[in-house]
Amino acid sequence: MARVKRGSKRAQKRRKILKLAKGYYGNKSKNHRIAKQAVDRALSTAYRDRRQRKRQMRSLWIVRINAGARLHGLSYSRLMDGLNKAGVEVNRKMLADLAVREPQGFAEFTAIAQKALDSAAEA
Repeated sequence: MARVKRGSKRAQKRRKILKLAKGYYGNKSKNHRIAKQAVDRALSTAYRDRRQRKRQMRSLWIVRINAGARLHGLSYSRLMDGLNKAGVEVNRKMLADLAVREPQGFAEFTAIAQKALDSAAEA
């Protein structure tokens, strides 16, 4: 079987790894083997954390909505239940933004939710 030395492809692959490792500390940016390990770890954590960011943002929105709802005498779950019963389709991102920036608008949503909860309790 013939011997394969790879030639320019090997150099291109190494350059690609070292370019990705640019800015890393010490040998992580200079030594190919160490740089490859650092880049592999960085890419895998970046992939994982792009998904975790979505979870963390949803959690933050829920905390903000809950804080706003408690100011009006409702818990988060009661508010969301009331909005669902009232047929209000507004996402958590918008509700959280209203709770922080537009307290009067958020108060209207809590009033709608409370009214729907009261009418459901009577029925």
